[in-house]
Amino acid sequence: MAQAVLGIIGGSGIYDLPGLQDKREEKITSGWGAPSAALKRGRIGDTQLVFLPRHGEGHRLSPSDINYRANIDVLKQAGVTDLISLSACGSFREHLPPGSIVLVDQFIDRTVKRESSFFGAGCVAHVSMAHPVGPRLSERVAQAATKEGIAVHRGGTYVCMEGPQFSSQAESLMYRAMGCDVIGMTAMPEAKLAREAEMTYAIVAMVTDFDCWHPDHDAVDVASVIAVMHDNVDKARRIVARLAADFPKEREECPVGSHKALDHAIMTAAAQRDPVLLEKLRHVAGRVL
Repeated sequence: MAQAVLGIIGGSGIYDLPGLQDKREEKITSGWGAPSAALKRGRIGDTQLVFLPRHGEGHRLSPSDINYRANIDVLKQAGVTDLISLSACGSFREHLPPGSIVLVDQFIDRTVKRESSFFGAGCVAHVSMAHPVGPRLSERVAQAATKEGIAVHRGGTYVCMEGPQFSSQAESLMYRAMGCDVIGMTAMPEAKLAREAEMTYAIVAMVTDFDCWHPDHDAVDVASVIAVMHDNVDKARRIVARLAADFPKEREECPVGSHKALDHAIMTAAAQRDPVLLEKLRHVAGRVL
């Protein structure tokens, strides 16, 4: 297996990753457009890390304006094998109050404006999203949190809405009735694209609010989200540092096959493939093309 390189995508409130040794900035171009920001590379112990702030420096990009394809493409070019998403979210469950950390393992995609695949006309491919999170990677995150004395909740369903507005009360009640546990605006299509790029993906969902279904809590506003995020950011950084310190040197095979997601996924006959699209795909799908 290849050398393990740990990628970290920082969400709201996480625009840098303190503690990186040999830290340097790296600008990588992508055929899919401009990523959110330049990559920050470094290491913690012997583990190579690559950090990308999802919303750009100073939170200049809304969830709908993020170029998810470019972000995943440049992380792939940087050699990332395992990708951790740090994301703020709202909660639909009383046992997941603000300040909780949830290691989500399922998603419902309710976005409508975003490009959700690297593939399309000229090269069609279908990857499985039955199990979108790498269970071994997520378990490593859970173990890192435990060693840091940070409580996490294993498993849960994250519904990704388009935004940028927060939910209406009717929407909030509907998602809660559907069995969703948390809600956010950025995990999709990020998780789908990571799977197409054969990265193992896990998400650390940090609860900032009760959305607007809860009768005893006010509707969501930015000020309340930021207040809770400040506390969660420190937890997230401690988890990442511990995870990196204990991370294997070589990439582990993923039990749900994320490391070989493109095996047998491409449908288009070789003679019918669009060379322009193939050139754009060479980083994320070069192994099978």
